[in-house]
Amino acid sequence: MFNIKADSRKIKQGDIFIALRGISSDGHEYIEKAIEAGASKIIAEEGVYSIPYEIVPDTREYLNKYLIDNYGFINEMNIVGITGTNGKTTTAYLLYQALNKLKEKSIYIGTLGLYDMKGKVRDLPNTSPDICDMYEILVEYYEQGYKNVILEASSQGLIKNRLKGIKYNYGIFTNLTQDHLDEHKTMENYRDAKRIMFDNLKEDGISILNIDDKYSKYYETKNNIYYGFNPCNFQVIDYKYFSDKTLFTYKYNNTEVQIETKLLGDYNILNSLAAIIVLHNMKIEDSKIQEVFKSINSPDGRLEVIKYSSNNIVVDYAHTEDAMTKVLNTAKLFTKGNIYTVFGCTGDRDRTKRPIMMNVACTNSKHTIVTIDDPHSEDPKHIVEDMLENNINTNYEIILDRQKAIEKGISLLNNNDTLLILGKGHEKYINYDKVKIPFNDKEEVLKVLDNLKVKED
Repeated sequence: MFNIKADSRKIKQGDIFIALRGISSDGHEYIEKAIEAGASKIIAEEGVYSIPYEIVPDTREYLNKYLIDNYGFINEMNIVGITGTNGKTTTAYLLYQALNKLKEKSIYIGTLGLYDMKGKVRDLPNTSPDICDMYEILVEYYEQGYKNVILEASSQGLIKNRLKGIKYNYGIFTNLTQDHLDEHKTMENYRDAKRIMFDNLKEDGISILNIDDKYSKYYETKNNIYYGFNPCNFQVIDYKYFSDKTLFTYKYNNTEVQIETKLLGDYNILNSLAAIIVLHNMKIEDSKIQEVFKSINSPDGRLEVIKYSSNNIVVDYAHTEDAMTKVLNTAKLFTKGNIYTVFGCTGDRDRTKRPIMMNVACTNSKHTIVTIDDPHSEDPKHIVEDMLENNINTNYEIILDRQKAIEKGISLLNNNDTLLILGKGHEKYINYDKVKIPFNDKEEVLKVLDNLKVKED
């Protein structure tokens, strides 16, 4: 049973409430609410209270030690941590699906939310949840007999100690490209944040590293397995793309294995191979891996294709220069006609990548429609001004209403064209400053197509 909480709203009778100081809030302000909710003890840095309490120099350090001392048994589970700029979610979701199809009880924790053997349980506020929430989830599923945990380790989660005390059997590094510099300031800091996960491998833990990425050597540990298109332990030696699937062959220890997957694109070959290496090291036979990969799907909002006559409408989460480039290059593989792109840039985030992303979209598309993403507290017009800085392209228009932008994008489709709607993927809201407006790209596409069908009828 998990009995310590840092959120007064989650306190149940008998729980311990620990008051943490954050950037925008101070848990000491909520102690009385925790007491009213039934807390049995308070851990704080100051004050006198009406129920048993303990004053400590640093509540965050106290919490970290308390969790490790009382719930360290979670590390008896097989824990797979996945970090990198792009590919975390897909790699994690593929591995989660494969393990459960192979009857290996597994949970997934990450951008998509919390999933167990039955499917999605709930959304999570962050890719890496608050440390109390993380431990509570792990304790709950440990007690239910789950053996495997696949979690996305975000750079913010790592530096903010949301994953403190967790020890990994496997650490997967997908890639590192510019992102989150609003948080980390430099690529070196961003790189170092991800190293934290590899410093917390178990004694016999294995680093699974993308050899095609220039940063991969930085994450080496005692035990390393490399994967990629370049010569390495698990090397892709052949691949073929079809309209609805990919065939690729990899080689390890003089053994060649062909995989059939529904996923498309070079980067999804790498995502698949990273997951396969974990299965391989869990002593799962190649034939079983081959069979299971035929049936597993990409996550919602990751290169998700909606057919419209002879055209493809693709919803994808790509929100960095690298991810956009990969999605656009993949679209070229199955597009006989033109490629159109709808996208925006997130507010209150790294401004330097905005004009770069604009150039990627315009250079690789017949026409680009610039719209909003999640503005947060920024004026969308200012975000667009950043996107257009030093822009020399003319094949774009600005429609700040994302629903109208999607509608316009669909109207451009003619014959064998592709429309890419990028940036939000599976997300169900547009985030303004302290306000969340319900919105999902795929749902909006289906609404437009339904309306077009009604008009045709």
